[in-house]
This record gives sequence, C-alpha cells and structure tokens, in this order.
Amino acid sequence: MLNGTDLYALDIDRASFVKACGGPCTEGCVTLARIGEDAWALGDSKRPDMQPLRFTTEELGVAGIDPARFGLSV
Repeated sequence: MLNGTDLYALDIDRASFVKACGGPCTEGCVTLARIGEDAWALGDSKRPDMQPLRFTTEELGVAGIDPARFGLSV
C-alpha cells in the first residue's frame, strides 16, 4: 500500500499506457502507466480483459523495472 492507499482504488480510466517491453518485441505486450504519485499500473495488451496490476515505484524498482526507461518520469 501507498501511505495507506489501496492502489486498486485509484482510477485508471484515463491512464496513458506506454509500451514497456524490454527487448526486441514488436508487439508491445507489456504496458505501463503512471496512475498517481508513486503508483503505477502494469498491463498486458494481449489480455485486455484482465485488469492491470498495480505497483508502487519501489516495487517496480525491486522487480528491475525503471519507468524512465520507457519515457515515464518517476
């Protein structure tokens, strides 16, 4: 949780997702969007019926994901 905030309570309807593929992938199946201060949504364009997972910046970092690598500011 982010300062007691439920990440899944944050509205992502207007979130702007970008391709966040780490390799030579041309399909861009992994998508990432900032959904709040220190809050991110990670989706799969191949599974649009599935709700994106939510993470804090720290959690993304532990997983080795740097949003700046995909043009998103931290």
